[in-house]
Amino acid sequence: MKLTEMKLITFLNGTLKIDGELVADTELFSSGALDSVAMLQLITFVEEEAGIRVRPEDVTLDNFDSATRIVRFAESQL
Repeated sequence: MKLTEMKLITFLNGTLKIDGELVADTELFSSGALDSVAMLQLITFVEEEAGIRVRPEDVTLDNFDSATRIVRFAESQL
């Protein structure tokens, strides 16, 4: 499967019930929109959709603070 920004935003809005409007560059953790529990769900979703394994050292703000960054990270792991 291919992870897209739209799939990711749909997941965040639907599954994690994020308050407010999300766009591709919305800061997820820096803004406090997601917490550590939500991060586990997000990582699982990314791994399943992108077909990759996310290592603990990969979980950084550079890689996971917005839908754009997450998709860019996932594509770099293929």
